[in-house]
Amino acid sequence: MSSYRIGIDVGGTHTDAVLLDENNQVISETKASTTKDVTTGIYDAMHAVITEADVPRENIHYAMLGTTHCTNAIVERKGLNKIAVVRIGAPATLAVKPLVGVPEDLRNALGKYVYLVRGGHEFDGREITTLDEEHLYQIAHDVKGEVDSIAITSVFSPVATVHEERARDIFTEVLGQDIAISLSSEVGSVGLLERENATILNASVVQVAKTAADGFLKALEDEGIQARVFFGQNDGTLMSVEYAVKYPIFTVACGPTNSLRGASYLADLSDAIVVDVGGTTSDVGVLVNSFPRESSLEVEIGGARTNFRMPDLVSIGLGGGTIVRILENGEFTIGPDSVGYQLPEKALIFGGDTLTTTDVAVALGKVELGDPSKVEHLDKALLERVYAKMVEMVEEAVDRMKTSAEPTPVILVGGGSVLFPTELKGASVVLRPEHSGVANAIGSAISQVSGQIEKIYLLDEVGRDNAIKQAKEEAMAEAMNAGADEDSLVIVDIEDVPLAYLPGNATRIRAKAAGELKQ
Repeated sequence: MSSYRIGIDVGGTHTDAVLLDENNQVISETKASTTKDVTTGIYDAMHAVITEADVPRENIHYAMLGTTHCTNAIVERKGLNKIAVVRIGAPATLAVKPLVGVPEDLRNALGKYVYLVRGGHEFDGREITTLDEEHLYQIAHDVKGEVDSIAITSVFSPVATVHEERARDIFTEVLGQDIAISLSSEVGSVGLLERENATILNASVVQVAKTAADGFLKALEDEGIQARVFFGQNDGTLMSVEYAVKYPIFTVACGPTNSLRGASYLADLSDAIVVDVGGTTSDVGVLVNSFPRESSLEVEIGGARTNFRMPDLVSIGLGGGTIVRILENGEFTIGPDSVGYQLPEKALIFGGDTLTTTDVAVALGKVELGDPSKVEHLDKALLERVYAKMVEMVEEAVDRMKTSAEPTPVILVGGGSVLFPTELKGASVVLRPEHSGVANAIGSAISQVSGQIEKIYLLDEVGRDNAIKQAKEEAMAEAMNAGADEDSLVIVDIEDVPLAYLPGNATRIRAKAAGELKQ
């Protein structure tokens, strides 16, 4: 009996869907417009691929969703949870309050209930002071009925998690099991303010993630499909629905990441630079061993600095719907604004009134699309200059991501990739593989399941070899819990950072394991 899987990726312009067989061959693919309520777009795309493929619905065993719901909610400040922010770290951290440096509108949305509690740890795991449990009980009673999500951050909790966990138990005891609680030790790494911001953002989008998950599950149900459901996460692997609703912040970069994974699979390359050209932006990332290179810098989301796992990406305001403005002196500007999902109404080639990058490519005969006679009157010499600038923008972005001057393979994917030539400066080869327009949905469908742990080990007590072995085993156990098949598990990343300031010859080990979905 054949087994199929659906991959869906929701972007700002299009919702892409693919149906793959058990050998990961594409059976059908579609691009639907992203709708304002998102769920309708998901349902339309899903219905289209299933109808076109005409496969038995009971043979569709897996469904994967990559979505930008949570990112958009943070950027647009819409649909966020009512949250309480609890920092355990008084009196040591009173100088800098939570949400410092976060844009004012986001601070107003999330900073209504902010509390500083006595407790926390030193960098070597010693208590700064005893946890003030009485204060925590008081806070829990204060916020009862006022908030539906709580962000708890304790000083140096990646070293010692005990105060955060006790605080969680107190809030659960007073507010019940249904209250969403985010612990910073499970979200970010060392670095108090960035970790706290990541935890606050995580707590603020729990409801958004739940709505997206419920919408996806309902769309499957309406199609009569009973499949195991997974969400894409930032590192190019999958997580279960329960995990996604608990840690929605890990989904914020899964769109570009899915495109990188899909590009690697379609081009059969494990190391390359990927340019994902959407309707509004182009994201440029780097593949290392078929996975996205991870960013080593703090990452801004909606203006808040955070420090959790994110792919290393450069985004430029250049896509298929980017608006081109011709100025009086023969000069021009490209973007950064875009007509986005309104391209079929607004672009000149479709009878609209806005000159876009797609019109430029059609007028110069680079792409066959729409009605070319609608752009015949445009000044070709000027358009050649516009096009040269578009190509230069992509070449510059590719150059920024390279770690050496050597030419590197470049893979073009995304709906807007047809606008660009298969020769770029600095590229050893430029590939635009078949199905590249839906690489993101393919990336979401073929993704593996991963588990990651990050812990501090005292080598004087356990020894380096034992510490690394233990970290690998824990990462594999995490991956199996998430639904990975034990026989296919491999360690895809291991990092060992000695911590000179800690006693006991301490080191921080991060290990990541990934494997195929359990059939």
